[in-house]
Amino acid sequence: MIDYTLNIKGRLLSLSSPKVMGILNCTPDSFFAGSRKQTEQEIADRANQIVAEGGAIIDVGAFSTRPGANEVSEEEEMARLRFALPIVRREQPDVPLSVDTFRPDVARMVVEEFGADIINDVSEGGITGIVDKPLEEQYTVDGDDRFASYPPIFRMMGKLKVPYILMSVQSNIHDMLINFSREVQQLRDLGVKDIILDPGYGFGKSVSENYAVLRHQRELEVLQLPILAGLSRKRLIRLPLGITIDEALNGTTVVNTLALIGGASILRVHDVKEAYQATVLCNL
Repeated sequence: MIDYTLNIKGRLLSLSSPKVMGILNCTPDSFFAGSRKQTEQEIADRANQIVAEGGAIIDVGAFSTRPGANEVSEEEEMARLRFALPIVRREQPDVPLSVDTFRPDVARMVVEEFGADIINDVSEGGITGIVDKPLEEQYTVDGDDRFASYPPIFRMMGKLKVPYILMSVQSNIHDMLINFSREVQQLRDLGVKDIILDPGYGFGKSVSENYAVLRHQRELEVLQLPILAGLSRKRLIRLPLGITIDEALNGTTVVNTLALIGGASILRVHDVKEAYQATVLCNL
């Protein structure tokens, strides 16, 4: 595996061995009930559990991206994050904190107010807000007029200067590579230095398309950027096996292992202990 690093406020996080990103959802409607944490104690316990089980990054989300999820206003998303992030910071002040959002103003808020270390954008720069639904809000971001046509979230990342996870909603590796190449160049133009590529498993893809991307995931290495795989308990696991979300841990471990073999540097998961064990064994 290539020894990628992420600059976390001047500290380098090495990805020479795969890392686990644990999910903490401060939402009432995320698709896996086990990840929903809303009280102060629940959020604190989950943050500590992620680290105790081997997680290297905590990813906090306040807007569910499950199919059919209710729209959440920007104000509500910010309110949830303003409640949760101080708790996570208090409990785990030294662990890199990622925030899952596609909104530029939310990204600015979490970085400027709470020192968020990474922005995890599941919209491919604003192509979609929640699963398979176009992002309707229009944003303006002050900056160089030469880049006025670039996605607002990209322009915001150019100002924030923190690592950015760029997810793809494309249904095949060919289109993914074409879009990623253009988007990465735009981010570079704006001065974004740390970019992580997420193939977007479960977003804009059928079950067979998800597995085709997974089989060809290593082709993304041509872009020379770390890859994040988010497969945890998704329908692409459940539908072929005819199982429920609660029964999907074993299948998740299988596909996480395939993602690691395919070059993933980061696994974004609900079940941290099992994913961490997979990273250890795949790195031997």
